[in-house]
Amino acid sequence: MSHWNPKPFIYQINTWVWLHDLSRRYEADITLWNIPDEVLNDLASLSIDAVWFMGIWQRSEAGRKSALNYIHEYKYALPDVTPEDVIGSAYAIGDYVVDERLGGRDALANLRWRLSQRNIKLILDYVPNHVATDHHWVKNNPHFMVRGTKEDLKKFPDRFFSIETDNKQKLIIAHGRDPNFPGWIDTAQVNAFSMAYRQAALDIIFDIATQCDGIRCDMAMLMTNSVFAHTWGEHLPETAPATEFWEDIIPPIKREFPDFIFIAEVYWDMEYTMLQQGFDFTYDKRLYDRILEGDIPKIKEHLRASFDFQARQVRFIENHDEQRAASTVGINKGRPAATLISTLPGAVLLHEGQLTARRVKLPVQIRRRPDEAPHYALEGFYRKLLRETRCAVYHYGNWRLFDVASPYKGNTTNHGLLAYGWTLEDDFRVIIVNMTPVWSQGIVKLYGWDFLRDGVWRLYDVLGGVSTFHDGETLAQNGLYVELEVYQAQIFRFEKLTLQEVESLRISEAERR
Repeated sequence: MSHWNPKPFIYQINTWVWLHDLSRRYEADITLWNIPDEVLNDLASLSIDAVWFMGIWQRSEAGRKSALNYIHEYKYALPDVTPEDVIGSAYAIGDYVVDERLGGRDALANLRWRLSQRNIKLILDYVPNHVATDHHWVKNNPHFMVRGTKEDLKKFPDRFFSIETDNKQKLIIAHGRDPNFPGWIDTAQVNAFSMAYRQAALDIIFDIATQCDGIRCDMAMLMTNSVFAHTWGEHLPETAPATEFWEDIIPPIKREFPDFIFIAEVYWDMEYTMLQQGFDFTYDKRLYDRILEGDIPKIKEHLRASFDFQARQVRFIENHDEQRAASTVGINKGRPAATLISTLPGAVLLHEGQLTARRVKLPVQIRRRPDEAPHYALEGFYRKLLRETRCAVYHYGNWRLFDVASPYKGNTTNHGLLAYGWTLEDDFRVIIVNMTPVWSQGIVKLYGWDFLRDGVWRLYDVLGGVSTFHDGETLAQNGLYVELEVYQAQIFRFEKLTLQEVESLRISEAERR
């Protein structure tokens, strides 16, 4: 990871939808080949480290036919949806080749080079658990798949399907699934215990690694031996191998591409397990859930985990699987929530449309979305926040969680405040976040910051644009008194005053008296 920032900001784009919007905007057929420079420059202006282009692999024709059966369900997102809008799921992959309708492999290579000229890396998808029902493996390499019997098909029609090979052999194959839900009917389940499949998966990821800088692995925990045995054990001809799936995949890739990163979409409190199996980053779904719940004490408890663990979490308040942040946390609460995820240790995932308050969660089976009026004030807030988080202190500094005490007896609003700080040489930040609908006060106990004692400090609120002045001895001994409005966040940059500035401040205060 030497060529990645320790705290990367990743911007997710729904590729088909985004290119469709660009084609309308420029009145031309925009593919990966000919994205205008001004569009890429605008991405670069967001101060992001990488773009995750979701859904660039070849879609499945069988998946599209399946999706057309549910076109009526897409009307909630796109009331005027047509069959031409339905392209099949981005996660029922027909083949791991760049879809020619998007421009193909050479177009992606050209786009990657253009992004690199703007210091932006490229992330792509990998779906380890399943392929589309018409993927060539299903007929040509059925030993890669989880297979069933006629009895299985009869007993579990939502988990299995039948298919006939070119030589008229009838096969019964499982649909991809996780253990808590019925099968995804546009997918076929691969066998994570098959060493032949593991080799095929390794070959695919080697090829992907020549085309991008990292992959986001869909539902990565489904491939662990324990989960896979729980889901499919009774249908498997073999027992779990001695090694984990990811232990056979990640090390060979890392040896060949040491800067290539693996990001795990993971749930069920299995983040640590996936990190142990070689992933660089894992989704922080627990933080997301607690932000939605508004459970500040549980967020504080979550943030008491070790720095090394937190630095490898991916923080987010929306992505393509979740409802839009503007419709869940809302725009007002969304500002402190965005401040929180952006200034904590760990990677940050932003979703295209999040910055302008899009509200419609789009099905991954369609290529078009409705028009929504952009929220320019929210976009301005995000741009200011993202400029601030480019500072080296957030990427290479030391992080500390602070307690927030009551300012006086009977005031318990401090329990709704989160506070923490970053230090790097002579660069210091304190962040205070109020995600509650209550005007809140507290005293941030700056334990461990004894360096403050020697001097007078200007505290500049990066988000609010206001400066206050504080005696260092008082800050170190008593703490920092803060008062935050409903759904407000503050980022204080500490600037030590020179002797001349201290004298000028003393004279100014004397004159005011």
